[in-house]
Formats: sequence, structure tokens, C-alpha cells
Amino acid sequence: MNVIRRRPWDLPQRLATPAHLAFSRRTLLGAGLGALALAPAGVLAQRVSDVAKLPDPTSDLYPAKRNEAFKLDRPITDETINLHYNNFYEYGTAKDVAAPAQQLRVRPWTVKIDGLVEKPIEIGIDDLIRRMTLEERTYRHRCVEAWSMAIAWTGFPLRKLVEFARPLGSAKYVKMTTFFDPKMAPGQRLPWFPWPYVEGLTMAEATNELAFLATGAYGHPLARQQGAPLRLAVPWKYGFKSIKSIVQFTFVEQRPVGLWEAVQPSEYGFWANVNPAVPHPRWSQATEEVIGTGERRPTLIFNGYGDYVADLYKGLEKERLWS
Repeated sequence: MNVIRRRPWDLPQRLATPAHLAFSRRTLLGAGLGALALAPAGVLAQRVSDVAKLPDPTSDLYPAKRNEAFKLDRPITDETINLHYNNFYEYGTAKDVAAPAQQLRVRPWTVKIDGLVEKPIEIGIDDLIRRMTLEERTYRHRCVEAWSMAIAWTGFPLRKLVEFARPLGSAKYVKMTTFFDPKMAPGQRLPWFPWPYVEGLTMAEATNELAFLATGAYGHPLARQQGAPLRLAVPWKYGFKSIKSIVQFTFVEQRPVGLWEAVQPSEYGFWANVNPAVPHPRWSQATEEVIGTGERRPTLIFNGYGDYVADLYKGLEKERLWS
């Protein structure tokens, strides 16, 4: 008899991928990753290997000094587990996208800042990182799929980028956009996703002291599957996906519609995953599994960061997916 032994951090497939997208797994393997198999294995392996060996021009900045103001109530998730448990749909719907994500080319990389700002800016990622003082922060993250992790990020507060951008007073939201390159990211060939990946924050959320732009993790630059070279790390919100490999920050007056809200607004709206008392349409958000331990814990409102962010959400009693 064939007995399948599930690891403590493995989730049932029904939780890992929404039911209305489950069919995309087979399509992805056949139409997306399958296309890569057409290339000679040796050529592809050499190409990926060559990219992976490129030196990171900012590696001398790691490890950064830890900011002890942000404490954890649990151990940091083992780095090996984190490296093989990521949501990065540009490279597949499975959690382990470490191998296909090595196709991501992280240099050269330019970040564009535009919209309602005094002057639009385009800046290379290395210049941007060196303009900011890097620090390490340990954050808990909690997913709408009812699992959680604790990660040691390196990066800088998002509000520093907001200050650098010099937005106009009419700017009410920050719209973040990831890269779009279907040749480099086979998942972006899937037509039912509105690529590129988009995510938004209110200006109050973006300038909150917790909002963080990560450039590294576990004491070194970000791995590709973690969203190199620049990703968002917001510990009280957006734990269910969180934008990776950001190329653009646009300051806007109208609320941006993120990719997951566009795909399924009844499950992944702008305010989703903020209040655990609001169940997902297909499962409860009342508890979470701590990945790597098998432990289940009660889910805390704002993921336990209410002292920092509760004031941001006053008056939302009538907002869908909040109450």
C-alpha cells in the first residue's frame, strides 16, 4: 500500500490554490513550464546557472543591524522551509517555485516612481538600496489560506521611499506593480490572470512604521523565489500573496485594484485578511498553522499588530471583507 506522509507544513491543495483556479495547475505544467522543456536541458541549465552566479552589487550591506523594536512571539521560520514555501504565481501555482524562479533576472533592474509626484523618477535598484539605510526586522506573516511564518527581513521602511518620491497632496494610494516578461516568467503566459501583478496600499498604510520594503532575508540579499530584488513585507495585511520583484510605484487618487481582487473580489478584496473574524468563503480564518511546526494558533486581528495599525481602519464597519 502506498502511504503518503504529509510534512507538518504541507497544506491541502484546496487551501494552497483557490478552487476556481485549480485547473490552472495542469495548464501551467503543460502550456507554461512545458514550453521550457522544449529547450535542450543542458542549455537551459547553463543559462539558469550563469544567471544565478552573477554577483549582487549590494551584498556588502548584509547582514544589516537588527531593529530590536520589532519582537516576535515565536521562533523565526527555518530559512530552508521559507525558500521552498512561497507564493510566486509568475513561476507556478505550487508553493515550491525555487527551481523555476531561478530564471528571474534581477540585474539590471530599474524602479520607476510616477503618478501624482513632484517629478517622476527612474532609478537603478542598487542606487535605490544604497540611498536607504538597511536594517533587519523580524515579522510574523499570516496568510488568508490560514498558515503563518516568521521571517527576518532586511530592507527599509516604505515611508522612506514615499519621502523620496515626494508625492502630491492629492495622492491617496500607492499602486505597486511587478515586472511583466512572459519569456522570463512562464506563469505570466496564463491568460486568466490580469498580469502584471498589482497591489495597493493607502497612503496611511504605506507610511505606517511597519510597512517595509525587503531587499534581503536571513542576513543576505533576497533569493529569487522570495521576490528579489525588491518586495513588500507588510506583517498585518497582504500576507496571502504580497507583491514581489517590484518595478513601479505609482501614486494615485483612485483605489487600485490588485491582481487577486481582480480575479476573485469575493475572496481577495482590498480589505481581505485584515480581520480574522471575517471567514474566507471556503474556510475559517479563526486559526492558522505555523509552518514547519504543525502547531495551530488562534488568529489575531491585524495579526497581532493592532497597536501599530488599528487606527488606520476606523470607520470600515461597512466595508466588504472587513466586517
